[in-house]
Amino acid sequence: MKTAKKILLWTLVAFALIQLIPIDRTNKPVDSKVNFVQMKQAPEKVSTLLKNACYDCHSDETVYPRYAYVAPFSWSVKSHVNDGRQHLNFSVWGTYNKELKENMLDRSIEALKHKTMPLPGYIVYHDEAKLTEAERALLIQYFEEMLKSKTY
Repeated sequence: MKTAKKILLWTLVAFALIQLIPIDRTNKPVDSKVNFVQMKQAPEKVSTLLKNACYDCHSDETVYPRYAYVAPFSWSVKSHVNDGRQHLNFSVWGTYNKELKENMLDRSIEALKHKTMPLPGYIVYHDEAKLTEAERALLIQYFEEMLKSKTY
């Protein structure tokens, strides 16, 4: 019994200490001239879907949930956000070149079709990110029209 108490005590001490490791949750300022939604003057429905399902990880407008302030969950959240921004950042859309935009739109369409985005772990805690088939179809259609008309 004494060993179990020591293990519990040291686990609690370790948990308390890892809370002291800082995580930068600062969002960069967003320039509306290069932000996807404003730049493309996206329809309200498309804009809402993107902001609810994509922008937390794929923009500089991340709204961090409460659990993102508790280590080790905060490390995972920050890693996902950094990774998402690296693959596609809607906040800097206007700075990407033509080929990169085409590639990102193609990959976004595929992710929507195969339901790999939003991540399943993300939608567990974010009901607003659960896309219906109709919502997925709307985003796919919007991105496909952009590709077809080359208005990206």
